[in-house]
Amino acid sequence: MKIKTIEKTYEEVLNLPKEKRLKPHKPGMFVRKLLKTLSAGELKQVHFTYQMIGMERLGAEEPCLILMNHSSFIDLKIAATVLYPRPFNIVCTSDGFVGKAGLMQKIGCIPTCKFVSDMALVQDLRFCVKQLKSSILMYPEASYSFDGTATPLPDSLGKLIKILKVPVVMIRTYGAFARDPLYNNLRLRNVPVSADVEYFLSPEEIATASAEALNARLAEGFSFDNFRWQQENGVRVEENFRAEGLNRVLYKCPHCLTEGKMIGRNATLSCTACARSYRLTEEGFLEPQEGFGATDETKFTHIPDWYRWERECVRGELQSGKYRLDVPVKIYMLVDTKAVYQVGCGRLVHDENGFVLDGCDGKLHYVQKPLASYSLYSDYYWYEIGDMICIGDQNTLYYCFPESDGDIVAKTRLAAEELYRIKKRELLSPAKNGTKLNDCVG
Repeated sequence: MKIKTIEKTYEEVLNLPKEKRLKPHKPGMFVRKLLKTLSAGELKQVHFTYQMIGMERLGAEEPCLILMNHSSFIDLKIAATVLYPRPFNIVCTSDGFVGKAGLMQKIGCIPTCKFVSDMALVQDLRFCVKQLKSSILMYPEASYSFDGTATPLPDSLGKLIKILKVPVVMIRTYGAFARDPLYNNLRLRNVPVSADVEYFLSPEEIATASAEALNARLAEGFSFDNFRWQQENGVRVEENFRAEGLNRVLYKCPHCLTEGKMIGRNATLSCTACARSYRLTEEGFLEPQEGFGATDETKFTHIPDWYRWERECVRGELQSGKYRLDVPVKIYMLVDTKAVYQVGCGRLVHDENGFVLDGCDGKLHYVQKPLASYSLYSDYYWYEIGDMICIGDQNTLYYCFPESDGDIVAKTRLAAEELYRIKKRELLSPAKNGTKLNDCVG
């Protein structure tokens, strides 16, 4: 899937007229039926099944908030099928409206900027449940999982649930990640997909619980490990390209600690610096291959464990003051729904002070502090353009495509998340505790 792009100067983009935010539109029965019909083909291919858990507690005409884990493009097709004929609006990333705003509104989509404070969104959601009597589908993780485990949820989610005062339904998918993991360049695998649709929170439970308690329950509900699920259920991914692009996730060698020299090719992940390689098995395990001596130990057999170790490494770099990203980037801007505008080149810097983006012959200078967001909108092969890091605010988003060698997108997201946690702890507890470095920093 591609997106409409137009080359303009930075000044031309700044002078574009601002678009008016439209009220959400309740999708009619024809649209709901059409979405379900269009979804049937792919769901048949994956032998899709689902089960309802406690859903008899939800009234047929009762609006609810539907929270769904986000694995791949098949998610919306699953929702359109399991929720039919219930009307629902969909919280959607704003770049999804580019070139097709009218269609997206008819479907019931509500635009928002990922990981950016959006008070207008809260008003739109209240309008949906109170005025339109429509349910809301939201992917609270906001971005696809890189390693197949849950990504952080926003602290504001519990407060939103208390504001809306409607039941919460949770949709958990199984196999959607294994079929189409983000790192694999949209290449589909032959994997069965299923889902659970569960009545998760009643209005009475919401009213008596604090926002913090609701957040804790949601975090538990969104705890998952897709590779562990694959292993425990004996799901085989037999396609030989299953490890291609895996270096985007596992970018750091656990043996020689070199970054950006991992290569995922066919079913093998290799380090070009120390020549060690692992094979990703059909069942989702990592097995050592070439480059291992008699005294070498296998560092990781489970992809999420490797990714978790990379997070620890990034945290150690931040604590020691060694972390810094400084790369040349191509810059695109999003200011309306007509196109994404290619405005030139620049440099993106990320360190303990946050992000700084400079470019467009010195005309562009944007600063984003660490506490601006709890995570980072970053993506692989974004609309078939390339790997991307997005920063910005409610008015303008800057899509940065690194032009340097090596994989940096996953590390930058990890750094943004860990930096947010560090700065938030410092804000809540000014007294700084001593830090202990791990063995990730050479």
